[in-house]
Amino acid sequence: MLSLAYPWLLLLGLLPLVLMWLRPGRQFVDAPVLPMGHWFSDLPGVSQRGKVSPLWQRLILFLTWLLLVIAVARPQHVGEQVQLPVTGRDLMLLVDISPSMDEQDMVIQGRSINRLQAVKVVLDDFISRRQGDRLGLILFGTEPYVQAPLTFDLKTLKTLLEEAGLGMAGRATAIGDAVGLSIKRLRDRPQDQRVVILLTDGANTAGEITPDKATEIAKAASVRLYTIGIGAESMIQRGFLGSRQVNPSRDLDEALLTRMAEQTGGRYFRARSLPELEMIYESINQLEPIELEGQFYRPVTELYAWPAGIAGIIWLIFVLSRALGTWREQRRLESREGAHG
Repeated sequence: MLSLAYPWLLLLGLLPLVLMWLRPGRQFVDAPVLPMGHWFSDLPGVSQRGKVSPLWQRLILFLTWLLLVIAVARPQHVGEQVQLPVTGRDLMLLVDISPSMDEQDMVIQGRSINRLQAVKVVLDDFISRRQGDRLGLILFGTEPYVQAPLTFDLKTLKTLLEEAGLGMAGRATAIGDAVGLSIKRLRDRPQDQRVVILLTDGANTAGEITPDKATEIAKAASVRLYTIGIGAESMIQRGFLGSRQVNPSRDLDEALLTRMAEQTGGRYFRARSLPELEMIYESINQLEPIELEGQFYRPVTELYAWPAGIAGIIWLIFVLSRALGTWREQRRLESREGAHG
């Protein structure tokens, strides 16, 4: 939709007509009495001798004036209504990438996959649905490291998650250090928006900060911890002596993860299969809804440069054509004088 920021300025377009009406019988404007009056007197449409400018010149000058008036009125293109960026949560995702996450006790479409692959599948959808949130990604093993800082660029975040590999951060599991690093990244954010989602399949076996100490720090910093324990409770393991049923999640410290979540106002979830993991992230979506501001705006594109530019081009062509006409007239007069001489 086209509009003008200052539509009342269009009245200036009638100014030349008003001046002509107030000064009937005169189709020219006297050069102002200024030190540079000699310069004004050479401009098109200005005369000190009462010479009437041709009609086509006056029309071109009037058109140029109208274009300049339109430019001053600031024409704009107003786009469709767009919702402002939402104000949501700051979520830090903590993902265990220790070698134990290679356990193939998850199933997707009848095919066995390891725990990290299952996490990537579910998190990809979870991240896509958090438009308006700032998400960050911390991968941890023996040591934690920030794979992606808090960002609105969810597409890049998903790419960085996909690039995560087993054992990249060491072979142990430093849950306390990972939580401590996430708190450091969240401490400057608003208190009601600090959320950490921790996913692991084991117990704390490394690190300088104990999980309980990290939980105390999180509680003091108003960081909510949602903890997820991943891994099946039973699977059939085949060997040389036959098959036997084992518990692949025997190292999972559920008591610790439950305590961490409850002390910070979060929840502990147990993911024994891919569908359960999907339901867990759906539950977190409901527990931590995105808060919309409910404000809208219309994008505005300024267009004043177009009429101003066209006016400048017309004026330049007009002045050049006048100069060329004057030069030709002088050459013609010189030729006549030469012929008579």
